[in-house]
Amino acid sequence: MRSIWNGAISFGLVSIPIKLVNATESHAVSFRQIHTEDGGRIRYRKVCELEDREVTQAEIGKAYEDADGSMVPITDEDLSHLPIPTARTIEIVAFVPEERIDPLQMGAAYYLAASGAPAAKPYTLLREALKRSNRVAIAKFALRGRERLGMLRVVGDAIAMHGLLWPDEVRAPEGVAPDAGVTVRDQELDLADALMDTLGEIDLADLHDEYREALEEVIAAKSAGETPPEAREEAAPGKVLDLMAALESSVRAARESRGGEEDAPAEEAEVRSLRERGTPSRQTPKETGGKKSTSAAAKKTAAKKTAGRTAAGKTAGKKAGEKAGEKAAAKEPVKKTAGTGTATKSTTKSTTAKGAATTKTATRSAAAKSTAKKAPSRKRSA
Repeated sequence: MRSIWNGAISFGLVSIPIKLVNATESHAVSFRQIHTEDGGRIRYRKVCELEDREVTQAEIGKAYEDADGSMVPITDEDLSHLPIPTARTIEIVAFVPEERIDPLQMGAAYYLAASGAPAAKPYTLLREALKRSNRVAIAKFALRGRERLGMLRVVGDAIAMHGLLWPDEVRAPEGVAPDAGVTVRDQELDLADALMDTLGEIDLADLHDEYREALEEVIAAKSAGETPPEAREEAAPGKVLDLMAALESSVRAARESRGGEEDAPAEEAEVRSLRERGTPSRQTPKETGGKKSTSAAAKKTAAKKTAGRTAAGKTAGKKAGEKAGEKAAAKEPVKKTAGTGTATKSTTKSTTAKGAATTKTATRSAAAKSTAKKAPSRKRSA
């Protein structure tokens, strides 16, 4: 990576030669200005107002415009002799916990690369000291014509520096927050918590710039002489009239997008309970599950008792039918026919048929008796 600044880190009396390189890069698609009638490039030319001619970059310098409009030339030599210690040095002034730094102050990020072999040892010393202390270094440095504030921290095996805004450059959030008097109910907070839990965490590496991808598709299509893809129609966001309904819908949509179908019944039950009760509640899954399991157990017990009675009635009817069949077979006379085999076969069929009929009758009788035991007894009419 190409360095944009060369200097040293001042760590007490230790000096660490370093090179400053950009830690980030932009992948934004850039455009050129053209003349819409013929497609010609629009270019800006640097022209001297006094001579009314275009000048080269070598002829251009810096100047400060005074209040009366006069120009005060400032050369690179003037800037190199500024009476500040940070002109070519990143001067560490303090070490603080990282949470002390307001993210609003953080700006551009840079990597500090050790410049040459002599810088390897002190560079590693500073890196390991930052690691062990769990703190960051606050430093002052000069870059692009002004002194800046920076924060040094460890990233992997390297030292990174974030440019910081000066505290007086951060605006106070006055007039930004809504007026006081807004009340948020507990059940709304419960649903917000459920939504945050459903969305969960994400690997930032999985996120990408969809706008840039769509723009590249449009450019590729127009370059090939094809029709650019049409934009997907999306419902325009409306006003949120019912915050609870919006939160419930958000929880369901987040769960579906995350593929959490297994937990759907429990979450839907929890959402419904919050809506139905209409009172602050943080009922635990254990309590809710206990009520459901008690009701289910009672239903299962009642079903088992009914099944037991039915099975007992069937068994009794079957045994009674078998006994009746045996008695009928014993009383039935054997009809003699031309052959002994024929008589036996006829007797068997007759006995079997009567036994089956008797079994059915006995079964019905046993079932009727079982029903009669359950129902209240009625007096027979005379």
